[in-house]
Amino acid sequence: MDFTIRPARAKEYEALGDLTAQAYLQDGHLDFGADDPYLDRLRDVASRAAKAEVLVAVDGHGPDGTAPPLGTVTFAVAGTPLAEIARPGEAEFRMLAVDPAARGRGVGEALVRACLERARAAGCTGITLSTQRSMHAAHRVYERLGFVRTPDRDWEPVPGLVSLITYELTW
Repeated sequence: MDFTIRPARAKEYEALGDLTAQAYLQDGHLDFGADDPYLDRLRDVASRAAKAEVLVAVDGHGPDGTAPPLGTVTFAVAGTPLAEIARPGEAEFRMLAVDPAARGRGVGEALVRACLERARAAGCTGITLSTQRSMHAAHRVYERLGFVRTPDRDWEPVPGLVSLITYELTW
């Protein structure tokens, strides 16, 4: 692995917000494109970091944090403000995004593995996530890591408009 995963720093929040928003936009995962109101939430890394742990993948292993971000994910445990579907004893991750130029390097998988490590360290017995049906590349990563679909937990954050499917991994 020629990149490092670590907690995001405040000076990186803007770049991480842009990376996340652009990844969702470029991949067509926003129902209203550039006018989608969810873009504001994707860009607002500072608010996420105040309520959960935001991780970043950066090139190299240096501690200076000057390398551009390759990817990011938000990790939350059940009962915290950003945990939408995690039940007691579980964690969840959200807003996983990898810069299109960094895809194929294992960045997304490494970010998910970092979330798994954090969930285990927090004493959780499993981890869950919500995803859009169209995020096929992400689904392949989750399934390769042992996640299973949980249709009974599928939900609609915006009823009739936004429908999410769920996965979980327990240990």
